[in-house]
Amino acid sequence: MTVSTQDRCMLIVSHTYRTEAIEATAAVVEALIGAGVVPVLGAADRDEFAPHMDVTRTAVLDDEVPLSQLEAAFVLGGDGTILRAAEMLHGSACPIVGVNLGHVGFLAEMESFDLGFTVEQVLAGNYTVDERLTLDVRAELNGEVLAETWALNEATVEKRRRMLEVSVGIDDHPVSVFACDGVVLATPTGSTAYAFSAGGPIVWPSVQALLMVPIAAHALFNRPLVAGPDSELTVRILPQNVGPGVMWCDGRRRTELPAGSVVTVRRSPETVRIARLNEAPFSERLVRKFDLPVSGWRGDRNGNGRRVGGGADSQATVAGPNGGGEA
Repeated sequence: MTVSTQDRCMLIVSHTYRTEAIEATAAVVEALIGAGVVPVLGAADRDEFAPHMDVTRTAVLDDEVPLSQLEAAFVLGGDGTILRAAEMLHGSACPIVGVNLGHVGFLAEMESFDLGFTVEQVLAGNYTVDERLTLDVRAELNGEVLAETWALNEATVEKRRRMLEVSVGIDDHPVSVFACDGVVLATPTGSTAYAFSAGGPIVWPSVQALLMVPIAAHALFNRPLVAGPDSELTVRILPQNVGPGVMWCDGRRRTELPAGSVVTVRRSPETVRIARLNEAPFSERLVRKFDLPVSGWRGDRNGNGRRVGGGADSQATVAGPNGGGEA
């Protein structure tokens, strides 16, 4: 496909694991072509979708369209697909438009039944963008760099077979030493992912902070810590540890960690840009995604419909005791 530098180009990141994703991808491709916009696929995705649709009508990312020409990226799937898209777009200013085709899909702004509306709004430029904090991650052993990478959700230091003996520190000061299954070093975006499962707090995306959450720590002091955005978090696998550990960044990038390895995390100058099509507060998304019970809020007793929140910006109504309202 011949693409001009004047063409509007939008990326589609999806997968073929589910029929819904294939159908949604084909629908977005048709909608973009109909609007005179070039649909762009990564090379691997293009090969994957070749048996399911005419991919010659799409352009290939990097080969035919550079990252800098992308206006937006439609990501069709769950949080894992959004993390993959963030990896593809790392270092660019392209905003991610997440359409949830998975289960919780906390990072996704819209649900699959909103697909047509979502495409229309993005084509019209009717969205705002959240800048999400990311992490610069460095792993070293005796001064040798094992990995320099990044994360949107979290970097985790985990055991391989036996428990890890670790020391943790903040801003070059020791905080504690304990045995554990691992330690999660997370962003506010990642606070609702692995860190949440490990017992960490939920942190609003607008809060600039870094989280350190022990996993199954054998220690009296085993509470999660929330540090300032300019802090440096450190996890060191003690040299006497039996067996190695492993570091995962967003569950996608893996690094082996021999005993004695040190993992350091700090805020990255790069951000991930998440497009938002509505101004609903984060508290509403929290209730909807986790299906939280809110019956009885501020004296409501009928259980039919009630406001979530109470501020002037809280406009969504959640119907019924199990949620299921509209964003």
